Amino acid sequence: MQEFLEIGQIVNTFGIKGMVKVKPFTDNIRRFDNMEKVYVETNKTKKQYEIEEVKYHKEMVLIKFKGIDRVEEAELLRNAYLKVNRKDEPELEEGTYYIVDLIGLDVYSDEGNLLGKVSDIFNNGSCDIYEVKDELGKQLLLPAISDVIKEINLEEEKIVVHILKGLI
Repeated sequence: MQEFLEIGQIVNTFGIKGMVKVKPFTDNIRRFDNMEKVYVETNKTKKQYEIEEVKYHKEMVLIKFKGIDRVEEAELLRNAYLKVNRKDEPELEEGTYYIVDLIGLDVYSDEGNLLGKVSDIFNNGSCDIYEVKDELGKQLLLPAISDVIKEINLEEEKIVVHILKGLI
């Protein structure tokens, strides 16, 4: 399991006083309200920054880091990823998983057939969609609903699914 979890990406600067605009990678965008520090990763190097201020604008998070006071300094952080240490995160509710833990898991039908591996997960507005690709690159999109996702076993690195009529 990865030690650090990505929670967003700095996509731009905001204003002239060093704020950055962050695209959040989290279900709970308001999680930034209570954060005091975050790691910023640029070119495989992580540096911890203290958060001075947080605002929200059009589903984006605006963050002012302590010590970043000019737009030129903020510009250097563009495209960097915001990360948190997994051990500092609260325990997830049962049946809830980090996307990074699901990517790469083998996906089997409830009949025992290997369908492929989880290659991506995205949200369509009503539920998450698991993108599964087989060794030939054939894609299968599975809604993350209880009628389809029957078992997720992180230790065995597998997901068991029930294929509803019309999914394939």
